[in-house]
Order: sequence, then structure tokens, then C-alpha cells
Amino acid sequence: MGELNQVLGVYSKNTTDHTGTGATLQKAEHKTYYYITRSGIDEYHVQPLNDQNIPSGIITSLTKKQFIISFTPERDYYERKTLPALKSLKAKIDRGEEDFTNGEMDKAEQAFAKALLLDPENSKANLGMGSVQCTKKNFDKLSTIVKKLLNNDEVFIEEQRQEFNMFAISLRKQALFEDAITFYSKALEINAKDEHLHFNIARAYFDSGNYDKALNHIDEALQIQPDLEWAIKFKKYITKQAAK
Repeated sequence: MGELNQVLGVYSKNTTDHTGTGATLQKAEHKTYYYITRSGIDEYHVQPLNDQNIPSGIITSLTKKQFIISFTPERDYYERKTLPALKSLKAKIDRGEEDFTNGEMDKAEQAFAKALLLDPENSKANLGMGSVQCTKKNFDKLSTIVKKLLNNDEVFIEEQRQEFNMFAISLRKQALFEDAITFYSKALEINAKDEHLHFNIARAYFDSGNYDKALNHIDEALQIQPDLEWAIKFKKYITKQAAK
């Protein structure tokens, strides 16, 4: 994957395949998982996950607009699938570094090859390291990449929550209410005690015509902060609109 910037985690993209024609036309939806990083404000790097749930293969660069419309956050998938796989990869690197330090070059070479070649059937499907060479420089480079991929501390999680909220706000302004709700919901999975998130998702539900869900989240916001003035006013407005 080369040099990384802000790690956003795993996202999915739904695609629809069509087979047959006319009366025999059939549609099948597929979900594909990708590892996402961001470089700068408006450049997102998208790399598919391989069978081992590790980033592998061609990296595609997208603008923010292209990215937020097509991709959905999958934080649970990252924690259940990709994170354990990356930890296993790091263990291989650590073993290789230890062998290298002890002068056991053959063992180090084998460990490095196993760590680098994430897809044994495709020698090019690696983390962007190029050819497999057992050198301390390459061990260090691969180790640095994996450590960044493993970045899942509290700061990262908070950044991710803010990212979801930002995407959702942008989507709601484009009248893409269902997509906005998806991102708000993922942000709430990280922090369900954020009254502002509950207020924001209530607005999206209201705009989509789902007054019941909107009221539920306004009530959640008011349970967290009972004197939240704009939530109190919005609840009255929703109730009035729902009664019409």
C-alpha cells in the first residue's frame, strides 16, 4: 500500500450484476470490502481486501464526492476480520526481524516472503513493497506499513466518528437521506452518547419522511442533554408535522 496517511478502515461497495435478457433477466448484488486511507482533504485511496482480509492489489484514488456516494463504513468488519489478520501479519514480521537479527537469513527470508506475499497465487498482490528481498530496510518498511494499518487507538476511533458524521452531513445536504442515515448510524456505533449525532440523524430521518425514527433520536438526544434547546424546538416541530 506504500506510504499511508489517515487510516479510515474498511468500507464496502455494493455492485449489481445482470444476467440474461428480457423475461430471464436476473440481478444479483455483491458486497466487496476495501481498505480506505485518505491523503489530504480530497483524495481517498481504495484498495480491495484479499481472501485473508488484508489490503492487497491495485489502489484506486477517488475524490471525496466519488468516495462518499459509493462506499459504506464497515467498522465491525475491520475489527472482526481485518484487524486479526493484520495482527497475524505483524507476528510474521516480528519473527522475521528476530531471525534477521540473529543472523538466520534463511528463516528470515522465509518469514519475510510469507509476510509480504499476502496472496500466494498473485506475486503482485502485496503491500506495495515490490520484489521480495530479505533486507533490514524492507523489514522496517513493511513493519511501518502494518503498524499504520493496525492503527485503531482512541484517537483513530474519534477521527473515524468525525469522518462518518462529516460524510453524513454532506450526503443529507445532497438529499441522499438513506446514505446519510447509514453514516450517522455507524458514527453512533462508535459513540451512542453523542447528543449532536442523535440530533443530526433525527434531521435525516425527518427529511426522509420517517417521523417516528426522528422522534426516537430526538428523545435520545434529550435524555443525554435535557436542556438541548434546538432539540426541544425540533421535537415540537416534528410532532406538529406528524399530526397533519
